[in-house]
Order: sequence, then structure tokens, then C-alpha cells
Amino acid sequence: MNTMLKFTITALAACFATLASGADDARSMRGKDVAAPDIAANVKTYVGKRPGTQEPVARTFSTQPPVIPHAVENYDEVTLESNQCMDCHGAANYEKKKAPKLGDSHFIDREGKKHAEAVGGRYNCVQCHVPQVDAPPLVENAFQGDAVKK
Repeated sequence: MNTMLKFTITALAACFATLASGADDARSMRGKDVAAPDIAANVKTYVGKRPGTQEPVARTFSTQPPVIPHAVENYDEVTLESNQCMDCHGAANYEKKKAPKLGDSHFIDREGKKHAEAVGGRYNCVQCHVPQVDAPPLVENAFQGDAVKK
């Protein structure tokens, strides 16, 4: 019981010391006025325009998913029934459309079985592949990639 009483007194003393030391100095990242609304960044336009008119963007490391080198504003949302990306990049049409074919890994399921069409886990393209935007970096960055071309 004596140990419990000492622990309680120590904990209370620590609480009072914290209050007395000026805990009001803590600030949020927004500053003092936390209720102030966030100011949205300007909408950036995509670098690429029409599909097939841009050169592929060089990858900075070997396992990087390639970025989408064309605008995607007018493309429909990816649903279970349709994925407009497959119209050009799917196994059936990529040669006719002169578009890069989906990577071989997109046709292999979790068990290692190869399929004729993209498997479910690789069907949502924009989960890994993003359009290229001409915008300054949000934070300073000294990353030097491998500059791997594929």
C-alpha cells in the first residue's frame, strides 16, 4: 500500500508540474486558430494531352509503376463492369491501339495462375498508376532515382 501511495503522489506531482510549465505553448500545425478552414491548393492540369501523343515518362526506380503520360479527365470511373483503360492497354487491343500492354504481373492471380485478362487485384489502374502533374514538390527532396527506362 505504501508503494501505491508513493506512485499516486508522484503521478499527481508530474501532472501539476506539466500544468505549471506552460502547456499552453503547444500549437497545432495550423497555428492558434484550429477552426480556420484549409485553403485548397489550385487544381493542376495534367502534363499529357491526348493518349499516344506523349512519350512515356522515365521511371526513377526499377519497381516504380509507370505514370500515366496522358490526361484522364474525360475517362470514366473504373467500375466492376467497365474500365476504359483496358480498351487500349488490355491484352486484346494494345497492338491495334499502339499502346503499352499491361505488365505480365497484372495477369497473375494470388495463387500464381495466369489469366487471359487482368485479375481483380490489378484492375483498378489508378490505385498504382497516376497521371503526371507539373507541380512543385510539396517538401524539399534530394531523392536521386535510378532513371530506369522501360
